[in-house]
Amino acid sequence: MEIQVSLIIHEGCSQSLKGYIVDEKELLKLIEKGESERVEFKKSTAQMDRALKTICAFLNHKGGAVYFGISDKGMVMGQDVSDSTLKSLSQKIRQKIKPEVSPGINVLETDGKKIIEVKVAKGANKPYYLDGIAYKRAGTESPVIAPDELEKIILDKKKTYWDSEICEKTALEDIDEKKVRWFLREAIHKRGLKIPEDAKLNAALMQLKLMQDNKLTNAAVILFGNNPEQIFIQSEVKCISLPTTKFVKPYNTYQTYEGNLFEQVDKSVGFVLENIRRPLWVEPGEVAARHPYEIPREAIREAIVNAIVHRDYLSPSKVQIRVFPDRVEIWNPGQLPAQLKISDLKNPHPSIPCNPLLFRQFYRVAYVEDVGGGTIDIFGMCKDRGLPEPEFEEKMGNFVITLRRSILTDEYLDTLDLKERQKSSVAHIVKQGRITRAEYGRLYAVSERTSNRELNNLVNKKVLKKTGKGPETHYILARYGEMWRDKKS
Repeated sequence: MEIQVSLIIHEGCSQSLKGYIVDEKELLKLIEKGESERVEFKKSTAQMDRALKTICAFLNHKGGAVYFGISDKGMVMGQDVSDSTLKSLSQKIRQKIKPEVSPGINVLETDGKKIIEVKVAKGANKPYYLDGIAYKRAGTESPVIAPDELEKIILDKKKTYWDSEICEKTALEDIDEKKVRWFLREAIHKRGLKIPEDAKLNAALMQLKLMQDNKLTNAAVILFGNNPEQIFIQSEVKCISLPTTKFVKPYNTYQTYEGNLFEQVDKSVGFVLENIRRPLWVEPGEVAARHPYEIPREAIREAIVNAIVHRDYLSPSKVQIRVFPDRVEIWNPGQLPAQLKISDLKNPHPSIPCNPLLFRQFYRVAYVEDVGGGTIDIFGMCKDRGLPEPEFEEKMGNFVITLRRSILTDEYLDTLDLKERQKSSVAHIVKQGRITRAEYGRLYAVSERTSNRELNNLVNKKVLKKTGKGPETHYILARYGEMWRDKKS
């Protein structure tokens, strides 16, 4: 069935859309999905006040659409539509939301029931206010934007950045000169920096744009400060190793790393490497044994550097690194720049640093490249190792990257024609480290003969490795290198 559509242009005049037909299936699909961070339903324009709050939130988020004539349960109720209704709707949006916006308003009709669609794009002049209050979109809710978050939006609007602001509480004496000398030496060697290693401290910082009018910037303090965490406690990095695949206590190991950002990167990378496996095996035809980490070292380093350099330093949260038995998660306070989507990270994309002054210093010592290719490198390194693709997501105010420690994902196990209890036993070993035939039998209520056959089947498929003798016989995960070879062949 076709849905008749007309467009209400912003002055309130009606204009037919020649040749523009909306497929009813698309509307039904939208209704079936329900409300989301970009879609909201209202029974009628009698709910205008709440709809205006939502529209304001959409403008401050990623844009969206409000549909009048659909209940919040997804039932099409229909909406009375007249020229005065549409004109009033357009005028209220333009008059009550500031800065002024011109929404796109469409009228859709199906089965004799009309629906008004009000669409707004992501605002280009944030923040937007409804009656003096700014709202944001969080799931299907439209809460008031918190003062600190509103401040950040305003700063972004002014094109200023946290890292280039003056840190009023500090003086040149708060800078560790040895760290600056190390930086100059590295930058001269790595990037041909033209500032002499023995330059006067304040002159060097001025040339690096880390001082303005003889005052230190925030970037100078967290890069080279004696105790930056005393001023910016959020600049620390928390590293946690966990015994299970869930984020629950007790932890295996917990470390908080302070100091300048370069030290935090090195210490955090070291923590992850100490808490993941490094199997040893000999490739066919090779004499020397190979001994790489199960996740490529440079992929870990790149992900940690990105988190520390690109994080939102206005957030009170800290960078957090979680090492699970099956994965490594790196939580970075903040979100992607508005110009990028998560899907862009897999392909060539511009470098859009959230902290350009910090980013520039990391570039000068070759901790990052100034081409926006870091995430592409992570994808490539994981692919070359035969690992699942890295996962990127935004949740709870953080940008999160997940690196899998082996190919033993559910998707991979599905390709091996395994029984559900065999898959479950792999998850058990990931958590517990091992399993015996007797344990397998008790867990899945099968005979010793069945346990032996199914465990040996996992050995033959290079998922498990049998070790020990007699009563000490047990099964552990195979060296990931063996699975890697099979996957590449």
